Amino acid sequence: MSNGSTPPVPRRRLRGTLLVVVAAVAVVGLGGWLVWRSSAAGGEPPRAGGISGHGTGHGPAGEDGGDGGHGPRGDGPGKQQGSLRGKVVVIDPGHNPHNRDHGREIARQVDIGNSRKECDTTGTSTDDGYAEASFTLDVARRARTLLQKAGAKVVFTQDGDRAYGPCVDKRAAIGNKAHADAALSLHADGSAAGNRGFHVILPARVTAGPADTAAIVKPSRRLGERLADRFHAITGSARSNYIGDGTGLDVRSDLGGLNLSTVPKVFLECGNMRDPKDAANLTDARWRQKAARGITEGITDFLAH
Repeated sequence: MSNGSTPPVPRRRLRGTLLVVVAAVAVVGLGGWLVWRSSAAGGEPPRAGGISGHGTGHGPAGEDGGDGGHGPRGDGPGKQQGSLRGKVVVIDPGHNPHNRDHGREIARQVDIGNSRKECDTTGTSTDDGYAEASFTLDVARRARTLLQKAGAKVVFTQDGDRAYGPCVDKRAAIGNKAHADAALSLHADGSAAGNRGFHVILPARVTAGPADTAAIVKPSRRLGERLADRFHAITGSARSNYIGDGTGLDVRSDLGGLNLSTVPKVFLECGNMRDPKDAANLTDARWRQKAARGITEGITDFLAH
């Protein structure tokens, strides 16, 4: 019978309820302490599905003129940094900014195996006066930075620190002495306006005097093919419309830097400085950074296979 009042709760039932509440508080408190302990120790709570990990998405394009995600193929940032560890890459920036002041020295003839040629030349320039020697040094230095980040040892034939040259036979000798895994001579062409695009020069089979390219012809072609593919993909530049029949590849036997090489080596003519459209690229710092990335990827592809 109810008279509007609540009957007293038996003491035994109240004690049981209090024990349940205390136990629940203890469990919650213990859980919170474990989470704090994990965070303090640098741990990371598991993600949905019980798997902990980090994303691998590519960020946007950077200020270096990159295209936001084209590292050497198949390598994320971590792998890219060590992908060339133990490899030696020789970069030969064509000509020398000081060659023009040493005409007599660079005109001296040197033996290239199947003939004799000038020690070096001054190179070409754009119509506005941007020198090929300045271009090759800039791209070479950019490529060196990227190759070193990938773990490679990079050797230059000259870094603007010589009075002239070195002569073409000495440039080859530097790569040979370094036992380079890959060597690249950087240039830009000086053809007629309307002739556009890049091309890679491969060594011909030459066996004469101090020259013997028999062992490097095949690996040099592989290097040239990889380089052409990646240079085209990264820079967006077309393969030459005047050399190589659309392949971007040319074989020559008259270059001492190739004839005298005993390591895989090619020349890269990055564009035609005398064509206004090519010159617009060659004089653009952001494009030159892309060129350096294309070079790095091409060399990486070659050394990875």
